[in-house]
Amino acid sequence: MRSRDGSILYLALGLYSILISWYYNHSFLLVIVHYIFWPIYLIYELLIGHLSHDMWRIIPESYFK
Repeated sequence: MRSRDGSILYLALGLYSILISWYYNHSFLLVIVHYIFWPIYLIYELLIGHLSHDMWRIIPESYFK
């Protein structure tokens, strides 16, 4: 059961990286690349500040409004 919880979290964070990538780039090719390397991409986005000032919350909400 524990490995399934990890895989769900892995999938959710991968989908989150797709949302962030599409929000900033609007490119299918970059979405695929960022999904493949999503741990590196999310760390990069955190370090450069794209997810600061509540953008980590605003970006996913923008798709469901």
